[in-house]
Amino acid sequence: MADSPKRPTNRPKNVFRRMERWAVGLILGIVAFFLERAVVRSMRKGETKAKPSQPTALKGTGSEIEPAEADG
Repeated sequence: MADSPKRPTNRPKNVFRRMERWAVGLILGIVAFFLERAVVRSMRKGETKAKPSQPTALKGTGSEIEPAEADG
């Protein structure tokens, strides 16, 4: 059988790069954990409310969109 060429992997070969990726992943995971806790806590307290939608200053549809004239 013929030897098949090795496939490139996304895994870094350098030990420093492996540790750096591990550390960055760990830190980002911790940040995401605390951000999610803050969001859930604010939702439970009822501090987050949906903003009322603002009408856009455009009229038309598709490629025929043009700015609307200002009232007044």
